[in-house]
Amino acid sequence: MKIFSAKTLAECLKQASEELNVAEEELIYKIIEEKKGLFSKKTTISVEETSDVILFVEEYIKDICHALNLDASLKTFYRDNLIKVLIETNHNSILIGNNGKSLESLNELVKLAVSQKFKRKFRILLDIGNYKDKKYSRVIHEAKKVAKEVLSTHIDAKLEPMTPDERKKVHNALTNWKNIKTESVGDGKNRAVVIKYVPFGKETTTSTEPETEEKAE
Repeated sequence: MKIFSAKTLAECLKQASEELNVAEEELIYKIIEEKKGLFSKKTTISVEETSDVILFVEEYIKDICHALNLDASLKTFYRDNLIKVLIETNHNSILIGNNGKSLESLNELVKLAVSQKFKRKFRILLDIGNYKDKKYSRVIHEAKKVAKEVLSTHIDAKLEPMTPDERKKVHNALTNWKNIKTESVGDGKNRAVVIKYVPFGKETTTSTEPETEEKAE
């Protein structure tokens, strides 16, 4: 955490942005003090750095693992505003759960804790024992198989419900397929990808979901 002081909040943010090399709209800050006198003004803010957020995420995950009597090691990566944490424990299956449900819940719990701590949302993706990467490979393989059937039959097909990051992988995998368009339908945990046949001469680009804070793609 770093402290910045200036006459106005705008000047504080400008200082922080330049020193930390972070866009002003991406700064994580809190106003500590704001003085407005007759002849002078002063604003002081505290600014959290990405490293502070990452440290909080790691400590939070370690605390959960400790509570479950799990020995855990973490590797964290930060790229394109995404915090990705690779987790290895002595019992990965406990955190992964049936069909990845426990992992999905853990991911949401960590995002919620970070949001409450830093008063803004972050894109966070947790993976345990490369479960997510293996799952991505499976859903992409299945999506391509179904897309070939759609091309052959010209009949639209709906895949099984997926998490937001899995749906995004499917959208991206089929982006350049001719005569194929993908859309997400449904709400919440029932949201799924529909693969559609599009005749020549009509729109053939793949529809991707807008990236929201709830998505960890």
